[in-house]
Amino acid sequence: MKMVPCERCRTPNFIPANLGAFKTAACQNCGHKVMTPVRLQQFELRSVIGEGGMATVFRAFDTVLERDVAVKMLQPEIAADAANLENFYREARYQACLNHTNIVQIYNYGEIQGYKYLVMEVADQGSLDDRIEDQGKVEELYVLDVGIKISAALELVRQKKLIHLDIKPGNILYNRDNEPKLTDFGIAKRIDAKRDTEEGILGTPYYIAPERVELQMQDFRSDMYSLAATLYHAMVGRVPYDADSVEDTAWAHVHNTLTPPRKIDSNISKETEAVVMRAMEKKPDNRYTSYADFAMALESARSHLLVKKFGH
Repeated sequence: MKMVPCERCRTPNFIPANLGAFKTAACQNCGHKVMTPVRLQQFELRSVIGEGGMATVFRAFDTVLERDVAVKMLQPEIAADAANLENFYREARYQACLNHTNIVQIYNYGEIQGYKYLVMEVADQGSLDDRIEDQGKVEELYVLDVGIKISAALELVRQKKLIHLDIKPGNILYNRDNEPKLTDFGIAKRIDAKRDTEEGILGTPYYIAPERVELQMQDFRSDMYSLAATLYHAMVGRVPYDADSVEDTAWAHVHNTLTPPRKIDSNISKETEAVVMRAMEKKPDNRYTSYADFAMALESARSHLLVKKFGH
């Protein structure tokens, strides 16, 4: 047996010494995944932050620069596929060119013993999706702060001639300073990339812009719509549209009338409702013409809310 402290609650855990590299056991106190540290070049992988079908993200320590990092490791079977590997490289290149406070930073790419991985900034304090799930709905003032900060991040994405295409609560993470960080550029595209109609609709149906469902032109305003849909969900505690199937939910963005937030929660301010409704207009030309305008409207709604709450 080997004693390993839980990264989340610091409880000492005794786990089998022969558990194997990257294998985990549940913390006896909080249930968080505990693992025997694994060394990859200068990085010591200490715990699992999250995992999906394509990759696992570990909290790690850079022994050379002496700082905490996140290491996103591609699953070996995924890395063996050339197309998946190219997608991994592309995601890394896109995200690495975006140096912004509210975008998870990519530090490096590495490969050792057949393992391919990205080294990133740590943002392991949950996601906006987690906060919605925990709280039911998120405080309006906080939602506006998130909108303002992620709008600024998306302006840089636009300047780099990219579109994220998967803005949703689960892709807005938090670091230990409670700063929201946009992540997951896995389906991002260059603005001039041709639409591949055979690949279908990529993205999350609860937040997808109508023009993307109809396979029409997509640009920064498509991401703006998805951000507004994300803010809507956070504020009212439910997604803008939810039908019986994935396809019907996506098409609801095209055909169904959006329920105004104040119809669901009358405590939401008129100013915030107006901003979100405009950013979620079905026709892109009816939305804000820039992220600067969108952010300014969010700032104005925030100011009104502060005056109403605190009288200054």
